[in-house]
Amino acid sequence: MKLAERVGRVAPFYVMEVVRAAHEQDAQWRAAGRSMIHLSVGEPDFTAPPQVVAAGERALREGATGYTLPGGSQRLREAIARHYAQRHQVDVDPSRVFVTAGASAALTLACLLLVEPGDEVLMPDPTYPCNKNFVAAAGGRARLLPTDAASRFQPTAAQIDAAWGPGTRGVLLASPSNPTGTSIDPDELARIAAVVRARGGFLLVDEIYLELGFDARYGRSALALGEHVISINSFSKYFQMTGWRLGWMVVPPELVEPLTRLAANLFICPSTPAQHAALACFEPDTLAEAERRREAFAQRRDVIVPALREIGFDVPVLPDGAFYVWVDGSRHAPDSWDFCFDVMRATGVVLVPGRDFAERDPQRWFRLSYANSVENLREAAQRLGRYLQAR
Repeated sequence: MKLAERVGRVAPFYVMEVVRAAHEQDAQWRAAGRSMIHLSVGEPDFTAPPQVVAAGERALREGATGYTLPGGSQRLREAIARHYAQRHQVDVDPSRVFVTAGASAALTLACLLLVEPGDEVLMPDPTYPCNKNFVAAAGGRARLLPTDAASRFQPTAAQIDAAWGPGTRGVLLASPSNPTGTSIDPDELARIAAVVRARGGFLLVDEIYLELGFDARYGRSALALGEHVISINSFSKYFQMTGWRLGWMVVPPELVEPLTRLAANLFICPSTPAQHAALACFEPDTLAEAERRREAFAQRRDVIVPALREIGFDVPVLPDGAFYVWVDGSRHAPDSWDFCFDVMRATGVVLVPGRDFAERDPQRWFRLSYANSVENLREAAQRLGRYLQAR
């Protein structure tokens, strides 16, 4: 059977190879009475707060399972808009809030809405690999701009302006970023927005980790820059609702109607029980619990980053959000792909090589997710230290 040409433009998600190998090895380790430590997948080890679970169960019992409007229920859109006003001091009209089947659906819709076949979309290197593939699925092409520690692994306005060409359609950023856990300085983001607007392009900012931030300087939403910015967000990370598959986007007013048309045909609507559950996210008790968990992630970062540096890894930029560390392992191995698999087999610690995330020097880097307990993070550092000493 002949596949559509676009499929060939979608690169493999290499982290899944790591996860598959880890699952195969996991059974062997358990049989031997040993445990593996999974620091690979970007999923919180917390589950949804109990208030959210209770709201979801209540919706199911009461039969609140029918279709909503394509952009989500009015109550949830209003709740999200109030949250922006209360948490970020940004006024967002609820009509601009569009609830989606996860941030992935939001990014898919945005790319289908804005990217023509052959268009180029600028994004940083390193970047979340699926972002490239959302663009590719719409017929576009991601162009990765090399970054380094000096810019916190984020692109600059000058770099974007210089890279903009006849085929450039827009820019896709993430702040904080997966895989680096670093955010864009708000002043630099304002300069980027000005460049993009002057060029007549679009600016998409993935903010799914925005509220899992540890430095107030970077805690401002890109929506503060004006209605021309498109923000993508999700209930998956801060509210730990990964499998509920619910996200949202905030778009300029002129995109609401075409977005509604597109979403109605492709998705009909987001999950209705998940939407009822998500209303509980904005209750004071739920937000207090989410903040306690955010503080737990900050504590974990403050355990694992010094431990990695102490055993000889280079972490050039302290993550300011999310739950990732972008680690330079070149001092210990020429290729992070082989290194991560060797580490998995020898120590049971599961890391992700840089191949998924970077085009420039991917063999130099690996990503560690600290969405795990402090005890496991300390044990992982000890295992890694012993492994390096024995090499």
